[in-house]
Amino acid sequence: MAKQLRIKTGDEVIVMAGKDKGKRGKIIQAFPKLRRVVVEGVNVTKRHLRTRKEGEKGQIIEFPMPIHAAKVALIGADGKPARHNKRPKA
Repeated sequence: MAKQLRIKTGDEVIVMAGKDKGKRGKIIQAFPKLRRVVVEGVNVTKRHLRTRKEGEKGQIIEFPMPIHAAKVALIGADGKPARHNKRPKA
């Protein structure tokens, strides 16, 4: 049985490892079975969209990709990363 993912959509997090280390953002989407989360402004890649209609131009959009949940930490009430991913008390 897989462990429970302790962070949810809408939580404020900070990235602890990887190329975006130190960045903060809200969780847009969570994938508990894959243990991955999508954080706004983090791990952004470019996607090429093809034309769909005649005469329309293709475009390149920036798209946030999921990162592993172990690389992020919840931000506590004091603005610092919370230890052990415990939810801050409201």
